[in-house]
Amino acid sequence: MTRQAIELPKLRMPYPTHVNSHFPALHEENETWARRMGMLGCGASSTREAIWSLPQFHAMAVDRLTAWTVPGASLADLRLAHRLMLWTLAWDDYFASAFKQPGDLPGARAFTTRLHAFLSSVPGAVVPDPTNAVEQGLADIQDHLLRSTPAHMQQELNRALRRYIDAGVQELANNLAGRVPDLIEYALFRRESFAAYTAPCFVELSTGAQIPENIRHTRTVSALLDAFMDHMGLANDIVSYQREVDDERDVNNLVVVLEASLGITVQEAVCAAADLVNARLRYFEHLAQTELPPLIRQAGLNACERAGLETWLQGALSFLSGLYAWYTSARRYVPEDEPLPGQRPTAAAVPVG
Repeated sequence: MTRQAIELPKLRMPYPTHVNSHFPALHEENETWARRMGMLGCGASSTREAIWSLPQFHAMAVDRLTAWTVPGASLADLRLAHRLMLWTLAWDDYFASAFKQPGDLPGARAFTTRLHAFLSSVPGAVVPDPTNAVEQGLADIQDHLLRSTPAHMQQELNRALRRYIDAGVQELANNLAGRVPDLIEYALFRRESFAAYTAPCFVELSTGAQIPENIRHTRTVSALLDAFMDHMGLANDIVSYQREVDDERDVNNLVVVLEASLGITVQEAVCAAADLVNARLRYFEHLAQTELPPLIRQAGLNACERAGLETWLQGALSFLSGLYAWYTSARRYVPEDEPLPGQRPTAAAVPVG
């Protein structure tokens, strides 16, 4: 269908993008796993039973996405992040074509129930034999990659993936009912539907650092994590608006939510969405610069814990920068007949107290 003529605002992203040193090795094997799982078709234009043709796969540039978002990861951790990111995109495109487009809510629920079996944390749980590329990919990640990660990361990643696939069912229900979510509801929901809860684990893979346990559940750190996750999903809504709304008729998008709740035009809603995304980054910076230092002193963090926290925070900003670089360069969101958005300037990272 004809796309609406809207001008996408340039989002604020003042942090440099770094490239993982293992990118050449990842690039070499970029197609291998997707093809082995059945996600990638054999021909240049026909997908057969696969999810993507080769041109579609190359347009996503998931190897670049991974190398930019986890620049400090080892090759093994880079491979884990790459396959998890590739899997979430495979699920997204498969779910859209198999269930969203035909409006098959019962089928979506049954498919999601099966995926939960692959993500079960119950010892000895029966896992079904994979019947499609999405199930095959998830089974392979669980069997060959996640088992070698620390227990807390396995639990966090699987919990995040369960929230992610469940959100897909809710998105479909919203579409079928023509129900545009409330803004507050949507902001919370978007963390799940973007798989943003996986991102703190990716930062840990990239930096080798964790948020110290004795401040992890404080109001300040919870707010900081929320701002971190909000930025990535809501920024994606702006970049992917025309793909999701004009092409797929999806109501689960920040621009649509603002347009409906504020009674404004699409262009005004796009600009309001950009203001909100920029505000979430500024709030992350405010928390890191102003509220974390007294919390660190009050909690009595030692020098090693302080250094680890600062490393993690810089990794989080690097993740956002890499993600934004991918948004604005991958052809997944920008058609071939449209120019790619320009690159943004870089600046120094945010210091932590």
